[in-house]
Amino acid sequence: MPIRNMVYIALSPVSVVWVWSWGFQWMASGGNLLNLPSFFLDSDNSGSAAAFLAIEIAVVWAAYMIWVEGDATTIGLCAKNGGIFLARYFLGTCFAFPLYLVMRERHLAKTGQIT
Repeated sequence: MPIRNMVYIALSPVSVVWVWSWGFQWMASGGNLLNLPSFFLDSDNSGSAAAFLAIEIAVVWAAYMIWVEGDATTIGLCAKNGGIFLARYFLGTCFAFPLYLVMRERHLAKTGQIT
């Protein structure tokens, strides 16, 4: 297994635990994760740095969702795994993206598209 895949696999659970520790605190103080506009407005009200990061992440998240679905379809991975990628997005892009990269590389190696 390439070292980068081991890094991706390590990043995924560490990042999801770290991110959700803050997410649960936000929800405990009245935040509603099902209300995404409220989530981003709360981060805007938390200060400039939080707003900067929230906007940054919102745009990357949207681009990631669009790219992964298209990429997975193009390389033939999506037909095999269906909507599993969409479910992972909502756990956190920090969780989903490293796992997608591992799945993508394994799929490409298995199909002979990379060596």
